[in-house]
Amino acid sequence: MPPDTGRRRTILAQPDTTRVSGDDTLSTLKNLWPYMWPSDRPDLKMRVIYASIFLVLAKLLTVGVPYFYKWATDALDGKTQPTEWLPLILTGAMTLVVAYNVARVIAVALNQLRDALFARVGQYAVRRLAFRTFVHMHQLSLRFHLERRTGGLSRIIERGTKGIEAIVRFTILNTLPTILEFALVAVIFGFAYGLSYVVVIAVTIWLYGWFTIWASDWRIAIRRDMNDSDTDANTKAIDSLLNFETVKYFGNEAMEAERFDRSMARYEIAATRIWTSLGWLNFGQGVIFGIGTTIVMVMSAMAVRSGQQTLGDFVFVNAMLMQLSIPLNFIGFVYREIRQGLTDIEAMFALLEIKAEVVDKPAARPLIVTDGAIRFENVRFGYDPNREILKGVSFAVPPGKSVAIVGPSGAGKSTISRLLFRFYDVGGGRITIDGQDVATVTQESVRAAIGIVPQDTVLFNDTVAYNIRYGRPDANETEVLRAAELAQIAGFIRQLPDGFATMVGERGLKLSGGEKQRVAIARTILKAPPILVLDEATSALDTHTEQEIQSALDLVSRNRTTLTIAHRLSTIVNCDEILVLKAGEIVERGSHRELLAMDGLYAEMWAMQREATEAEEALRKAREADALGVIERRPPQTA
Repeated sequence: MPPDTGRRRTILAQPDTTRVSGDDTLSTLKNLWPYMWPSDRPDLKMRVIYASIFLVLAKLLTVGVPYFYKWATDALDGKTQPTEWLPLILTGAMTLVVAYNVARVIAVALNQLRDALFARVGQYAVRRLAFRTFVHMHQLSLRFHLERRTGGLSRIIERGTKGIEAIVRFTILNTLPTILEFALVAVIFGFAYGLSYVVVIAVTIWLYGWFTIWASDWRIAIRRDMNDSDTDANTKAIDSLLNFETVKYFGNEAMEAERFDRSMARYEIAATRIWTSLGWLNFGQGVIFGIGTTIVMVMSAMAVRSGQQTLGDFVFVNAMLMQLSIPLNFIGFVYREIRQGLTDIEAMFALLEIKAEVVDKPAARPLIVTDGAIRFENVRFGYDPNREILKGVSFAVPPGKSVAIVGPSGAGKSTISRLLFRFYDVGGGRITIDGQDVATVTQESVRAAIGIVPQDTVLFNDTVAYNIRYGRPDANETEVLRAAELAQIAGFIRQLPDGFATMVGERGLKLSGGEKQRVAIARTILKAPPILVLDEATSALDTHTEQEIQSALDLVSRNRTTLTIAHRLSTIVNCDEILVLKAGEIVERGSHRELLAMDGLYAEMWAMQREATEAEEALRKAREADALGVIERRPPQTA
């Protein structure tokens, strides 16, 4: 199945979400609901229920608070009550003032209790979605990961998880109760003061909402530019740090800093526009709500002057409007957060929508390895449909035997190992292990049966023991030590300051090439697979180190079905069969002696490598002789 390159571009560059529809929001909420209401977590469901109850109670109490203010004002207004009741009225006024403030405190307490109860629900949703994304990334094809941008992808996931929390919190537990508060306010004003008040308030809210949506859409477009710049800067920073040595080799620190600063300059401009636009948004909201409040207050003041309302009614109207401004402003904030959250998580959900290129068939069963025999039958494959890499390759690796594949660069050697691991599905033919097509069994069982020592061993930034134990995570210390001894690296590890607990650094940079290869060999020994792949395991090493590593490789491959992909022919002279690959086709096959006798491509490659090896050896001896001569000519030291 061809990769979805169009979708990949959407992931790596922030999409334009300035026109996110209501359907998109509802679809997102529908996807989030199983995490908000998890079927296997009744405790979290109860938290959602209790949090919802407390929130509704808080809203009801919030709407009722202005009444205490009104009653206290009327009680303090001597014109509204008989003179003989003055002492009683004063006592009641004090009680109402206290009740007003107690009610406010209780409303705040209910809101805080709601947040405390819902915190675990929201964080559970974030954790489960982040976990799902992490697992999904490991299920995607090798093709996707070879084309990815690590920094940009990590930033998208980081922003996506934060966006999920915002959407979950603000949409589910805040928006609906706020709408309920608006409805209660409309009912109160309609019954107490007439339809004209409801009309003015409704128009004010509509204008406020329209302006908020328009301005937020404008700001979302600016935020997209800011996210693009942030992603670009983060990508350049991580890429530069991962290639720290290369930067130093070429003295390009200034160039890398300039590239990073250019991205940050774009981020600076976009971030400045974000804050400026926020100022204009808040100003516009304040003007709209201020005009609406002025109209309603003038209407109430005129009613007080005419005797239709009391002073307490005037105070009540003002308090209710001020109370209404809080959720009204909150609705604007919620809308912005939801829109920004959708912007941030759209790429994350797009990532989750990508289908894995290689998947197990519905009826796939685990691979059953008896002998470990490998067979390629007329295998055809190309990374690009228009460019075929393997053109009908057929060969077999008998149980316990070793077969090597050699050839010039680009011949398709490493492609064979990737197909054996089923990182890709073949375009034609089939690959079998003990007669079972690898395309019909589970990927996990195929990879469990194969061990590999690659050309470029990349280690985790953890301890030596962790990297060796990666071959079999449940191995005990004795087994890890035994694997290290067989890989001829135990002595070196013991000399390290922290022994097996020594950190190897990012990608294992604290170890030399030979040391990393020995760790890889120990890891494979610990895995103890019936099938072994040596993918140019010594091509990046010098001749002396290669000879030392080769003895360890001979040990680990003993009595195992071994497929060796070799660059240096000296490492495969003892293989049972050697295949010479050229332009995706096997052009020669046989033992080392038989291929030399053919005097073909293999013999030509052998001659060239022998000349290079002899020249390298002569240069090494010359350097040693020169160093020895310097020592002999050094004058003796005197006491």
